[in-house]
Amino acid sequence: MRNNHLGKPVRRLAVGILALAAFLVPAPLATADRADRGDRTPVISLPGATGAEGIAAGEGSTFFAGDLPNGNIFRGDIDDGKAKLFITAPEGRAAVGMKVDRENDLLFVAGGATGQAYVYDLETKKTVKVYDLAPAGASFINDVTLTRDGAWFTNSRAGELYRIPIGRDGTPGDARALALEAPAGTVDEGFNLNGIATADDGDRLIVAHTGRGALYLVDPDDGSNKLIKVTDTSGAPVPMTNVDGIVVRNGTLWAVQNFLNQVSRIELNGSLGKGEVQEVITSENFDVPTTAALFGNTLALVNAKFATPGATSFEVVLVEACSGG
Repeated sequence: MRNNHLGKPVRRLAVGILALAAFLVPAPLATADRADRGDRTPVISLPGATGAEGIAAGEGSTFFAGDLPNGNIFRGDIDDGKAKLFITAPEGRAAVGMKVDRENDLLFVAGGATGQAYVYDLETKKTVKVYDLAPAGASFINDVTLTRDGAWFTNSRAGELYRIPIGRDGTPGDARALALEAPAGTVDEGFNLNGIATADDGDRLIVAHTGRGALYLVDPDDGSNKLIKVTDTSGAPVPMTNVDGIVVRNGTLWAVQNFLNQVSRIELNGSLGKGEVQEVITSENFDVPTTAALFGNTLALVNAKFATPGATSFEVVLVEACSGG
């Protein structure tokens, strides 16, 4: 594979120098956090999209969203309230979950029923590499998360994850599969593993299981895992019905529950083995949201509209990630 990122270490050094210079300049006395302001449009159109499923946070207020059936990638800005086509994917691709590697200016995209994963260079818009992770038609590569040194993908039709390492020079390496033990690795009818997020500084992963309405804590070294017990504030069990994409920040997990048109905000305990639902987030603009990206106290979600056959427009919806700010 041709290395498209030989200039990235130099760029990172320059960014570091600029960051140091910025640190030495006194900050303004009062600076509004644009990521948390409340004057944005709550719905951002993806013009020309034929479907939607994945979204990822980029630099600042930038987001990337995918066109599920054809793999095209949109770029938008939650502050400007606009988006436009950014990458036109080659024929035969799809775009499901996605994540941005900001350090290396890479976009990792799950390819759904193609069994593939794609890596795009966000500077050149070119494909860095295509991975055949699992057999096409018999798999569904659904979502992706990033750790300090690699990307992890889920397969909704197999009890395994796939890791793509990222070298120090920003070059993606060869993929390998990790078989998961029970219970997360047991394959049921329908959709199994779905959303995935990094936890505990990358030492552990959390995966969502759509069919069981469950969350599992996974050890990425050996595939061992356990159920995360989710309750309400009274201690009563809460099933994660229709769980899809998930977002984790520190000890908080946001679980997108697609056909319920809601997001559950869950506070995890120190061991990550238990979680308590603190809030259920809804919006009149939700139409089967599937995945989310976090910007300060703003969640940006894509409407997949799976319950609206023949839908001709797709959009990103903005909501507060925590009603208390």
